[in-house]
Amino acid sequence: MAAPAQVARRLAEELLAPAAAGVDATGVLPRGHLDALADAGLFGLVGPAGAGGLGADGATLAAVAEELAAGDLATAFVWLQHHGVVGRLAAAGTHPDLLADLCRGRRRAGIALQAATRPDAAPVTVRRDGGDLVLDGAVPWVTGWGLVDVVLVAARDGEDVAYVLTDAVGGPTVEAVPQPLVAVQASATVELRLTGHRVPADRLLGTTPLAQVRAADAGGLRLNGSLALGLVRRCARLVAPSPLDAALDAVRARLDAAGPAELPAARAEAAALAHRAAAALVVASGSGAARAGSVAERTAREAVFLLVFGSRPAIRQALLERFGAAG
Repeated sequence: MAAPAQVARRLAEELLAPAAAGVDATGVLPRGHLDALADAGLFGLVGPAGAGGLGADGATLAAVAEELAAGDLATAFVWLQHHGVVGRLAAAGTHPDLLADLCRGRRRAGIALQAATRPDAAPVTVRRDGGDLVLDGAVPWVTGWGLVDVVLVAARDGEDVAYVLTDAVGGPTVEAVPQPLVAVQASATVELRLTGHRVPADRLLGTTPLAQVRAADAGGLRLNGSLALGLVRRCARLVAPSPLDAALDAVRARLDAAGPAELPAARAEAAALAHRAAAALVVASGSGAARAGSVAERTAREAVFLLVFGSRPAIRQALLERFGAAG
């Protein structure tokens, strides 16, 4: 059986990359892309074997994300959200049928996490009312709406963060407002607004003190760097031969070796390299890069997107210093 990263590379080269221009132009991600990833077992990559998953480690997940992003960033972006839900559901030890469906890709998951911890925005809150949990608030970035079946919402419960699983359907208490993006519009990213939204109490997958969630945040920054590395990989293949290959290996090694204190700088380096690689592709492509819909034009927009996606103040500061704009 081929290694997951090899499977992902084949899918990226044979399915995702040839269709990427059309996906970008229409803003619509074909469900067939996600079905192909499911058929290859990639939705259960980190899921437990007992639930039909592959039980892969974080390094394998990062390698697969990089390969998929090299083919089509929008597909990789939607797929990546799924795995945090699989991991948390497996840790909770509840809803085994749902976990099995998620591992096999029969159902797919998204996340709505950042609004519970951001200091600059009103958090989503949760309260108990009888046998229900009631959610209120807005999450500005929720990816895959209309493509996923469930969403994991992080909500404030006093000084704790509660992780609540809700169905990804609209209604009188759920409003999904599309976010116009410079790139990956096909990722179906929305602002999710919840108003008195009721969820059965058994959909609570756990609670963690807010201080602990914030302290652990930096440790989870590695994976998003794989999306930037995927763009660099794409550019390196198209521009080859070039120094981009060695730079890609060096930044990947730095990300892999970084501890929580070093991860923001390593993430900034990955995003900056994607920006530089996209510029190299634009120059190498010549005037054709100025044509809307070209690979170089799309990659340049995606590199801009990745300069701010999943960012943190420390990442932003490191990037500003790299670009000579830090005050």
